[in-house]
Amino acid sequence: MDESFEEFKTSFSYGSRSDLSFKFLKHLSDEDAAGFLSRMLEQVGEAYDTGDVTGIINVAYEAQVSGYAPDPDEPYHYTYEDRPFAPLRKPLSESRVGLLTSSGHFVAGDDPEPFGVPDMSQQEAHDRIQEFLREAAVLSAIPRDTAEEDLVVRHGGYDTRSALRDPNVTFPRDRLVELEQSGRIGELAATLYSFPGATAQGRVKRSAKEWAAQLAADEVDVLLLVPV
Repeated sequence: MDESFEEFKTSFSYGSRSDLSFKFLKHLSDEDAAGFLSRMLEQVGEAYDTGDVTGIINVAYEAQVSGYAPDPDEPYHYTYEDRPFAPLRKPLSESRVGLLTSSGHFVAGDDPEPFGVPDMSQQEAHDRIQEFLREAAVLSAIPRDTAEEDLVVRHGGYDTRSALRDPNVTFPRDRLVELEQSGRIGELAATLYSFPGATAQGRVKRSAKEWAAQLAADEVDVLLLVPV
């Protein structure tokens, strides 16, 4: 089957070769995508001899930054005339810190069951991404002392393999506990929160007041937002 280079690039984003770690390829020009592949192969060759994959990772990272960078000729839609952030009322070392991520984590046994589907797999979430983008997000409450083996992640918008190996990649609960133990923060909130960020953004905005009220009820002084 004949395939253009444009079709090849696009196939990594919910296509025949879908790999969410490389879906940025569709945003690159043919020239930039070809350069990326050439540099990747060069670094793979280097790694054969050295065993060092740092070069491979750096090339992929640089291409991701380029692929996801806003078009300088297009208006930037995320510019705000004012910022909804408030200055700290007390030192961080005396503050209660909350955590809210768009990583799609939840506690085993408390599945939000998107579309009424229990135990939906990561693959099905991937395959139904367009449906997720039209639906309201469900906020999952996660007790801070939840055992790592009871943390579940499901998100159709990114490759969850790293988050499965180490939840702190996208849900940095353990790092915040360490900051609490070292006195860098006053305390970590008893309940942490997560939702799948691949969702209807307008509905997220409408849910924000309710979520903020919950955080206020938790008496959170500072909220760490982790976008994924």
